[in-house]
Amino acid sequence: MSKRIGFFVVLYLAVNTSYMRNLFVLAVILLLFSCKNESKDAFAKATPDQAAQQFNDWLEQQFQTDLARDPEMQTSMGIRTNYGSWTDISSEYELESKKLAEARLTYLKDSIDPSVLSGQDKLSYDLYKDKQEQAIADFDYRLYTYPVNQMHGMQAEIPAFLINMHKIDSVPDAKAYIARLKGIQPLFEQLSENLQLRESNGIMVPKFVFDHVLKDSRNVISGFPFADSKDQSTLLADFVSKVNQLNIDQAEKEALEQEAINALSKEVKAGYETLIATLEDQQQRATGEDGVWKFPKGDQFYEMALKRTTSTDMSAQEIHELGLAEVQRIHGEMKEIMKQVKFEGSLQDFFKFMREDEQFYYQDNETGRKKYLKEAKAIIAQMKKDLDQLFLTQPKADIQVKAVEAFREASAGKAFYQQPAMDGSRPGTYYANLYKMEAMPTYQMEALAYHEGIPGHHMQIAIAQELEGIPDFRKHSFYTAYVEGWGLYSEYIPKEIGKYNDPYSDFGRLAMELWRACRLVVDTGIHDQRWTREEGIKYYMDNTPNAESDAVKMVERHIVMPSQATAYKVGMNKILELRKKAKDAMGDKFDIREFHDVILTNGALPLNVLEKQVDQYIAGS
Repeated sequence: MSKRIGFFVVLYLAVNTSYMRNLFVLAVILLLFSCKNESKDAFAKATPDQAAQQFNDWLEQQFQTDLARDPEMQTSMGIRTNYGSWTDISSEYELESKKLAEARLTYLKDSIDPSVLSGQDKLSYDLYKDKQEQAIADFDYRLYTYPVNQMHGMQAEIPAFLINMHKIDSVPDAKAYIARLKGIQPLFEQLSENLQLRESNGIMVPKFVFDHVLKDSRNVISGFPFADSKDQSTLLADFVSKVNQLNIDQAEKEALEQEAINALSKEVKAGYETLIATLEDQQQRATGEDGVWKFPKGDQFYEMALKRTTSTDMSAQEIHELGLAEVQRIHGEMKEIMKQVKFEGSLQDFFKFMREDEQFYYQDNETGRKKYLKEAKAIIAQMKKDLDQLFLTQPKADIQVKAVEAFREASAGKAFYQQPAMDGSRPGTYYANLYKMEAMPTYQMEALAYHEGIPGHHMQIAIAQELEGIPDFRKHSFYTAYVEGWGLYSEYIPKEIGKYNDPYSDFGRLAMELWRACRLVVDTGIHDQRWTREEGIKYYMDNTPNAESDAVKMVERHIVMPSQATAYKVGMNKILELRKKAKDAMGDKFDIREFHDVILTNGALPLNVLEKQVDQYIAGS
């Protein structure tokens, strides 16, 4: 069977029409059903090793099927198949995905005997089965997203993808870039249809979002060739810079540049103008209602979103109360630091001092931004030298630090991470948003670098990608509470090996943990308790030392990414709880490096599954 699915994957990669690709998906589904009995018989006759190999071969074929349907995933992994294409965002594609999930689930239930599997293979079975069940259940809520928003909307993600992911090492690569430029028009026409479909189902972003995303969109189509300007547009500048690195004659470079100019002037401009017209039209009907309670079945959606985000059964009220308790605890620890630095006054006075005193901020100019990046790189470089104290397994992939690009910095988040390419052609990237230096205090710099870089997201994601002996789907799985919980935990563990020597820097660590505790309160406040945007901003300002611009961005993030921000604290608390559990049970046998291997060397996991792995580790000690 695996050879036959492999043939269909090759066929899929060879075609470029939606009609043929629909036939491909149908063929794979029919093949899955037709092979049920054959596989069941083979499983019954196979030895445990043969059964495990058969199952893993099947999982690999499913991964390749999904990869074949996702050109952007291919590019992010360093694969240059379908290099000139965008991933389909049509309703038909979503329906095909659901049908694939149904066929796979049926196959798993009817053709695979999980009792024959053990260890990593049984874990893979459970995770893959759960993944298909969730995909089917979540289909009913497929429209409950905002594909255009200020955090990660397509209006900014598409050009960012070309700039950061699409490498040009040859003329065919340049031609593929141009093909993607041309593909922006049909892609954004589909995006506009998706936005209209959501509105017809009662789902539209709040009014404040439109100014952000319209600004992003207009930024992309500013400069030459969109206007008579001496400054090149962001995309043209990127293309020209990459093409100029090629070892080809000048005439060929100029011809490629002209092709790009033509695509930008025609398809890119038309695509963005279509999107802008749709957004301007919807803006007239947008309201100030922020929470998902405004959606049809909004309460059920939020309950489901919290389950997916936290991989727990915690209710919105339980998460809200956890946040309140954690805020109170962290405030207490901050008061101890106030005593350390001999600050006279209330905690709010201290917040004001930390928010306003110039010693905690670099200049809001190019010199200040360069200084911030240099210091962030130094923090990560030093942490690399100390990893042996905490980790056995360490990533091979390198990491770089970059400022968020100018065209999206006004609306993008404070900081984020981009994974490395599987083939080593692109390092992991820690992006720092230096748009307003008041939002990037130096006392938080250490904790932020640990979270986004090392030992945070880069350690976890790069290690997952480099794991051997597990199927590919697990190397690329993303469970938010696990991933972000690890990131927040990674802000804490450097303290245990002597980091945060400066009490103000340690205050910064607490300030960032406090920020995540407040997220539990505000996310549930907005989406469950019907807080307004203004109430959310006030809560942050009353309870944290962060700049008002930070609070505004965070609340706006809560609104367009319901439940996502609850992952950090829930995940961190679970990892700390499991660490204590292991330490208490193992006593002197406990080794923090081994514990971190248990957490990191299975790929991302739901928190309930992570707990089972730790329990097995304890039992085997």
